Amino acid sequence: MKHVLLKRLKCHTDPFLFLDEEESEDWSNRKAQHGRIKYNMRKSLDLEQDGCFLQTGKTASLEECGFNVTAKTIFIIHGWTMSGMFETWMRKLVSAVMQRENEANVVVVDWLSLAQQLYPDAVNHTHMVGSDIAAMLNWLQDEKALPLENVHLIGYSLGAHVAGYAGTFVKGSIGRITGLDPAGPMFEGVEEQKRLSPDDADFVDVLHTYTREALGVSIGIQQAIGDVDIYPNGGEVQPGCGLTDVLSMAGNFMEVMKCEHERAVHLFVDSLMNKEHVSYAFQCTDPQRFRKGICLSCRKNRCNSIGYNARKMRKRRNSKMYLKTRAVTPFGGYHYQMKMHVFDRKHSENADPTFFVKLYGSQNDTGSVPVETADSIGLNHTNTFLVFTEQDIGDLLKIQLTWEGASESWGSMWKNIKKSFMAWNAKPARAILEVRRIRVKAGETQKKYTFCAQDPSQTEISPGDSITYVKCRDGWENMTTPTADMLSQQSS
Repeated sequence: MKHVLLKRLKCHTDPFLFLDEEESEDWSNRKAQHGRIKYNMRKSLDLEQDGCFLQTGKTASLEECGFNVTAKTIFIIHGWTMSGMFETWMRKLVSAVMQRENEANVVVVDWLSLAQQLYPDAVNHTHMVGSDIAAMLNWLQDEKALPLENVHLIGYSLGAHVAGYAGTFVKGSIGRITGLDPAGPMFEGVEEQKRLSPDDADFVDVLHTYTREALGVSIGIQQAIGDVDIYPNGGEVQPGCGLTDVLSMAGNFMEVMKCEHERAVHLFVDSLMNKEHVSYAFQCTDPQRFRKGICLSCRKNRCNSIGYNARKMRKRRNSKMYLKTRAVTPFGGYHYQMKMHVFDRKHSENADPTFFVKLYGSQNDTGSVPVETADSIGLNHTNTFLVFTEQDIGDLLKIQLTWEGASESWGSMWKNIKKSFMAWNAKPARAILEVRRIRVKAGETQKKYTFCAQDPSQTEISPGDSITYVKCRDGWENMTTPTADMLSQQSS
């Protein structure tokens, strides 16, 4: 009765409401036989080729398609569609999965005719499609003793919630469900029984890439709904998806939304194709703290690989994890937490400095990277901030800290104008601050470094000045942290 009761909870328009378990399964199978839901088992990377169709109850289809019960079984589930056709991301995802897992049974769940509806109608079909997938998996268990722990459902947008329903209705527990920016409208804030949730599989991991609200709704669900919920770039603005980026490619505002929503798929594809360039996310309570560089710890499983390489983690109250990415594939970059105590020396009460850092590594150097803080730089205070580099610079060797001059950018010019106005047009005195050392933690390796001024007598800095820092020792870098070897084991 468990499955029938859950079906009744799923949606107030549930067509299973007055059916017993046997009748409801028969109803679902009839729907599938009417051609509304198809299971296209891929044999070719070319989606233009039909492939082979599995049919619940038709043993011959398993033989015809060469279904291998001992291999992994991966179902890919699309979401709402306006065109009624597979979008280009589907081809990329299917190709990447087949290349990474060349022995797996890769099945595309085609519910296009039910998804090409008004959005509320498509939402109301998700539980029926999920039930149909469960019926297929139940039959495979009965017919071929399919081990559910080898089953992985990957759902995009509405497809993520379809996968959740499949996990609810199936007999047993599916090994893994991955939600790629699960749809937000009509799912945000509802009970767990009506959306993807952690109890729908042994491991539920979710990528959130479009959680910004417009007119009170978010295209992708904002709340954490999995065992691991990863928010690349805070789940908000995705690099390369800005209006100017999209317009430069003859796009429009709808393309901006599509770019950010679909980025979850491309991050997942990236994780399949770039095994040597693993991206890590770090547990944090909110994106603001992450942007301060506070959350780059891997202790007690506080970091995880993203996408296909994500590993199962024990249940915890806070499943949210964050990372920054590049605009193009490979999307992974490198995170550094930096701490520096800024001393007020002279005329600095209203200094409001704009700092830049340049990192010099054993393999590459960065350009000037702005020190981004939520508030102004704190004086007589230890400031913590995050630096992200798009390339691997190797071992960090030295750091150059620059205080931007008054005329070097519009931001600095405006700050200087305000200070001059507040001083009744008197030329402000030259501010002097002091930074004696910078402490650094590399997120990807968990290594810690301390950098001291190359010239110990030159630790004071004013607008337009720079100080170079080189490695030194003060004991902080010896604190115990997980090693780079441990992180590499997580990605294997």
